[in-house]
Amino acid sequence: MAAAEGSGGVEGEGRSRPAVLFLHPDLGIGGAERLVVDAALALRSRGCRVQIWTPRFDPKRCFAEALQLEVSACIPVLRLARTRKKVLFYCHFPDQLLTKRESFIKRIYRAPLDWLEECTTGMADCILVNSCFTASVFKETFKSLSHVNPEVLYPSLNFSGFDTIISANVDSIIPKRRFMFLSINRYERKKNLGLALEAFHDLRSRLDAQEWSEIHLVLAGGYDEAVQENVEYYEELKTVAVKLQVEEQVTFLRSFSDEQKIALLSSCICVLYTPSNEHFGIVPLEAMYMKCPVIAVNSGGPLESIVNNQTGFLCEPRPSEFSAAMEKFVKDPALKRIMGAAGRTRVLEKFSSEAFTEKLYQYIHNLMQ
Repeated sequence: MAAAEGSGGVEGEGRSRPAVLFLHPDLGIGGAERLVVDAALALRSRGCRVQIWTPRFDPKRCFAEALQLEVSACIPVLRLARTRKKVLFYCHFPDQLLTKRESFIKRIYRAPLDWLEECTTGMADCILVNSCFTASVFKETFKSLSHVNPEVLYPSLNFSGFDTIISANVDSIIPKRRFMFLSINRYERKKNLGLALEAFHDLRSRLDAQEWSEIHLVLAGGYDEAVQENVEYYEELKTVAVKLQVEEQVTFLRSFSDEQKIALLSSCICVLYTPSNEHFGIVPLEAMYMKCPVIAVNSGGPLESIVNNQTGFLCEPRPSEFSAAMEKFVKDPALKRIMGAAGRTRVLEKFSSEAFTEKLYQYIHNLMQ
C-alpha cells in the first residue's frame, strides 16, 4: 500500500449505514494520528460503522479515544482486492518528502516506491489535504496528477476532550514560576525544538535579573523508546540546554498525559511552535482553544491557523525573532488575555468539530452516490 505517512484511506459501502475503514501506518501519538482518531469518531457520531486497520498499535502509546474504536493490528490487503470500493485519500503530506535520500543507493531504492505512491494516490476516488500549504506541495510533488485539485479539509479539535478532562496539578510537573513558556512537539529533529532552547537563552539578554528568575520553559513531547531518533534527540537537547546554561529553568517532559497537557496549556503564557513548513499543526489549535497565544514559524500550516499579531506571532525561525516575541508577553502580561481570547474565538469559528464532521460526512456521502 502506497499511502503518505500521516494519511488515512477511507472506503464506504452503499448502505443506509455506511461502513468506513481507515488505513493508517501507525496509530501512535501525533498530529496525523489525532486527525485519524477524530475523523473516525466524527463519522461514528453520524451513524457510520467505523474500523481502523494499522500495522502498529500500542494501547499504552495512543490517544485515549483510540481505545474506544475497533482497531485491527494488521492490514489485510488481499481482502481489499476482492471488491472495488470507493476510496477517499486524506493526504497529510507526500511520503516521499518525509524520507531523506542521502546516498545513491537510497535514491535508487526509493525511486519505485515514489512512483508507486504517485500512481496509487491517483487511483483514489476523492483526495483531500489538511491545508492549502499541503495542497500546493501535492501539486508540486505529484507531477502526473496535475489534473487533480485536492480539496482542503482542515483538521478540527474535539472540544469536549479539553472541557471534560480534569487537569493535573502543574506544580507537580514544574517549579513554580510567574511565566511559563511551553513547547509541545515530538522529539524529532524536524520539529526544531532546539530553536525553543536558543530563543529562551536569547530572551535572557532582554530581561533584568528579577524578570529572568520568574521564567521557565517546558519542552513536552511525544517520546517512544523504540524510536532511536526520539532517544538521541532528547539527549541532544538536554546537552544543548547545559551548553546554553539554561538547564535549571528548563523542564523536559516525555510522553505526557492528557491531564498534564491541559494543566500546562492552562498555566503557560505562550506556546512556542518551532517546526518549519509544518503540514498543518494541531498544537496551535489546541493552544488557541485554551486561550493561549502561539509563537510559530511563518511557514506552512500555521500561516492558515494563526493570525499574526492577533492570536499570536508568526516569526522567521531565528532565536532573536522568537525571543523578541516572547519578551512582549513578559513585559505586557495582559497580552496573553487579549490574544488568548482572540485565539479561542478563531478556533470555534473556523476549526470546530461540528464543521469538520459535516464536511467529512458529505464527502463520504457523495462517494456513495
